[in-house]
Amino acid sequence: MVRSVRSVELDRVAIVGGARTPFARRGTVYKELSALELGALAVRGALDATQLEAKPIDALVFGQVVPSVKAPNIAREIVLMLGLPKDVDAHSVSRACATSTQAVATAAMMIQTGQAEIVVAGGADSMSDVPITVRRPLADALVTASQAKKPMDKLKAFAGLGPGDLLPEPPAIAEYSTGLSMGQSAEKMAQENGVGRAEQDAFAHRSHERAAAAVKAGLFEQEIAPVFVPPDFEAVRQDNLLRLDSKLEAYASLRPAFDKKYGTVTAANASPLTDGGSALVLMRAERAEAEGRRALAYVKSYAFAALDPSDQLLMGPAYASPRALDAAGLEVKDLELVDFHEAFAAQILSNLQAFESRSFAEEKLGRSRALGGIDMDRFNVHGGSIALGHPFAATGARQLLTVAKELDRRGGGQALVAQCAAGGLGAAMVLER
Repeated sequence: MVRSVRSVELDRVAIVGGARTPFARRGTVYKELSALELGALAVRGALDATQLEAKPIDALVFGQVVPSVKAPNIAREIVLMLGLPKDVDAHSVSRACATSTQAVATAAMMIQTGQAEIVVAGGADSMSDVPITVRRPLADALVTASQAKKPMDKLKAFAGLGPGDLLPEPPAIAEYSTGLSMGQSAEKMAQENGVGRAEQDAFAHRSHERAAAAVKAGLFEQEIAPVFVPPDFEAVRQDNLLRLDSKLEAYASLRPAFDKKYGTVTAANASPLTDGGSALVLMRAERAEAEGRRALAYVKSYAFAALDPSDQLLMGPAYASPRALDAAGLEVKDLELVDFHEAFAAQILSNLQAFESRSFAEEKLGRSRALGGIDMDRFNVHGGSIALGHPFAATGARQLLTVAKELDRRGGGQALVAQCAAGGLGAAMVLER
């Protein structure tokens, strides 16, 4: 089955700008804001950054991994919340941690096939505002009670409930098919691939160091739209998860988070629960050129992959990336930049290991040779999700925006951006400048 798309014979797609909110640890500065509000702020920031009026927008494609029961179609609600023209088409997508990459790919496809010329795409999530539901017996009783006409009949609806039925039910954190959480899956990968604690801590430290250097150089200021948080409307201008003075020796003091006895995955070498939003503006290249708009980068190709969740759940980049590279006619050695979502240091190191492995290529990908080692001087050059945070649906667009701007600063080249995702999914996109 073909799961990659290249734009060679279709309309070319330009990324002309974008924006993201600062990312914030769950329960901190955005604790009173919803994903819808964060998404709307990111979209408004993207429109402002490109000096694009709302009128010419053809569509908005947006995603949210933990959906709101009040506003499940976040894309359409953003259009209405921002007061954009009512005829701007909008729909929501979901691909777990690769959600906004899916949104961008869908937007690109719409442009490539002539369905639209200007599309805004992105995603947002709030782990401070997750839906807490009730258990099924209580839900059934509530429905029965609402339909009853007599007071006694309403009370009888709750007669068979036990104390356990009254407990709230938060969103699941484990894979439905395997029963393992993301962290447990990362532990499994670390053990099976021989990725030790010291390696994971060193990579996490690297992520913070790289991100801190980008902050000090003012690079993130070019992509962040400040958020003014009510009621005092104090400005949030910077990600609040980053350790600007990360010290490697401090990582060793943390206890394993998932396997208390033998584990290597800790809170420090994993991405934290985060709130935030991000958005990109995509245009048909000819339209952008006609309007005198300078593209940050162009969408060269994109691809998706799926693997058995009971195997190594978070290996999506190693499966999706070769498809995107094939579609672009590129190899790893041709890339100026590579940026992978850092769900866990163990996951990153496992994927990097797979890229260099001939046996992985032969057994998992049906290829005769390894994909090729990635030059670490070109890998996640400004840090990643471990340092910056991971609002599930916002991460892909955040990566694409950062990489597009870095390609622009470097004067050109090709870049690979990829994510692993729950369910054993993977996504990859190649940008060129």
